[in-house]
Amino acid sequence: MAVRLDATDRKILVELQRDADQSLDEIARNVGSSKTPVWNRIRKMRDAGVIRQTTVLLDPDALGLEACFFVLIRTSEHEAEWQRRFLEALRARPEVLEAHRLAGDIDYILKVQVANARAYDTFYQALISEVRVHNVTALLSMEVIKSTTSLPLKA
Repeated sequence: MAVRLDATDRKILVELQRDADQSLDEIARNVGSSKTPVWNRIRKMRDAGVIRQTTVLLDPDALGLEACFFVLIRTSEHEAEWQRRFLEALRARPEVLEAHRLAGDIDYILKVQVANARAYDTFYQALISEVRVHNVTALLSMEVIKSTTSLPLKA
C-alpha cells in the first residue's frame, strides 16, 4: 500500500536519493523548509517504511569487481522445497546484487558482480552444485549506460 506523500516529502526524498550524506540544514535549505520539520518528516517516512535504509554506494571497478553478468535462469523445478533452496543459495552469495522472478520464458534473472569470467564460473559451478536448473544463460555487460538507485519521484 502506497504511503501518501506531499510535495515537501517528495522533495526531501529527492534530496536524500541525490546525497544522503548531506546535513539536515542542507536538505532543509534545498527543499525550502527548516531543520526540525525536515527531521520530523524523515523520521515519519522511516517509520512508515518509505525510507528502508541509508547506505553507501561503492565503485565496483575500484574494488576489482569489473565484470557484471546478467544471468537468465530457466528451471523445470517449481516445488516449494526447490524454491526455498534456490532462494537460500542466492541470498548466501554476496556477488548476487539482484534477483528477480519473471513472467515469461525466463524464470529468474540475476545481476552478478564479480572480478572476471573465472570468478563468474566459480559462482556458476557453486550454484548448480546446490540447485538443479534447466538452462542458464550468462550475458556479460560490456558497458554501463545508466545505473541508478534513485526512484523516479516528482518533487
